[in-house]
Amino acid sequence: MTRVGRRIAELSVLLGPVTLFLAVFFLGPLIIMMIYSWLAPGLYGGVEWQFYPHNFGRILGFADPAFEEFDPVYLSIFFRSLKIALITTFCTLLVCYPAAFQIAQLPDRWKAFCLFLITLPFFTSLIVRLFIWVLILRPTGLINGLFMWTGLISKPFELIYTDGAIIIGMVYIFIPFMFMPIYASVEKLDWSLVRASQDLGANGFKTFLRIILPLTMPGIIGGMIIVFIPALGNFIVPAVLGGAKVLMMGNLIEQQFLYARNWPFGAALAMLVMTAVLVLLWFYVRYEMRRDDDAAVTR
Repeated sequence: MTRVGRRIAELSVLLGPVTLFLAVFFLGPLIIMMIYSWLAPGLYGGVEWQFYPHNFGRILGFADPAFEEFDPVYLSIFFRSLKIALITTFCTLLVCYPAAFQIAQLPDRWKAFCLFLITLPFFTSLIVRLFIWVLILRPTGLINGLFMWTGLISKPFELIYTDGAIIIGMVYIFIPFMFMPIYASVEKLDWSLVRASQDLGANGFKTFLRIILPLTMPGIIGGMIIVFIPALGNFIVPAVLGGAKVLMMGNLIEQQFLYARNWPFGAALAMLVMTAVLVLLWFYVRYEMRRDDDAAVTR
């Protein structure tokens, strides 16, 4: 066997189990969901094997008037989910970007300690952490109790079961997911370029805009994608902190599969979320390809 053949055989042995696992447990359910989204709902749940595009019509406006009805509430829920996911991504970026620079400049032993603190919430149940926020945000919770004790307010704020409560909960959960890619980019930052920019007369803002930001942009984009994708389809945080007042796409999909038993419509909603994610990933791949081309030209 030639050297190339041996190399291909080694890669097949190493990557074969992982590829098979992803094909069965990721692509398989995704294909099933895609097929179900174009089938008719069964009378008592499940699906009927006939082509039925009106599941998407209920969402996008071309529903079959004999059996389905277009309701703009589904699009409003989608755009609300999109808005909350974008705000969550932006807020986690505002928190993590300066924190990554501060931690990167610490001595090694303090770096390890800070990284441990950031990952520490993973050692606690997510439900427990969310119900702690319920205790903090409820009308008789810590925040309202503190403001009423100081006399700043006469009646409690409505903090729980709002969009703001969901954003707070998701920012709290996704901070580690945003921090790690940004921190990896900051750690690899060549500070000699920053000093050279300052020596050549650039002020702090120009140095940040032309040197620091482009060099840390891969970590920023990676963190934004890692946060935005699960935030868009999240259903645990809205269920606990949003209650029945705030409905997001994840909760709507859960209701269609588990309670309404309209699997095709739930699959169509899931495909809408998946399309938004694929569009985001397409822009990311385009950005990476353009960045590689620019790097090849400069060489």
